Amino acid sequence: MNKFSISLLFFLCLAAVSPWVYAQDNASVQKMLTITQAAMCEGIKDYAPQNSAVVFSIAIGKVFCFTSFNPVPRNMYIYHRWYRSDRLITTKRLSLKTPEWSTFSTIQLREADKGPWRVEIKDNNGKIIKIVRFSITD
Repeated sequence: MNKFSISLLFFLCLAAVSPWVYAQDNASVQKMLTITQAAMCEGIKDYAPQNSAVVFSIAIGKVFCFTSFNPVPRNMYIYHRWYRSDRLITTKRLSLKTPEWSTFSTIQLREADKGPWRVEIKDNNGKIIKIVRFSITD
């Protein structure tokens, strides 16, 4: 066999294997970040939300947004963006670790915080993963 034939055979084999290699690599990328739980609550105990609700009294003093993910395809950050009456109040950057992870953010409540709230849970690219709505009352 001459050099041309060997080179041609090599490139034909490479062309035949490339789609398979690409498909395998693409499958690992397709393993998406998946949220398994998102809850507003009064506290966190043993890595779990306590007293989940959608309406909270101002008297409790603080409220928590708990999120859990499985799978987490790679170490990354997510963001909890807290809004009161459609006005952004704060953004919390939270880290996630593989293969699964739970995390939370919290805000202190003031008298002026009564009314409708939402927390947008976003990925590193700014894509909204979930929106959790709740209210603060007397």
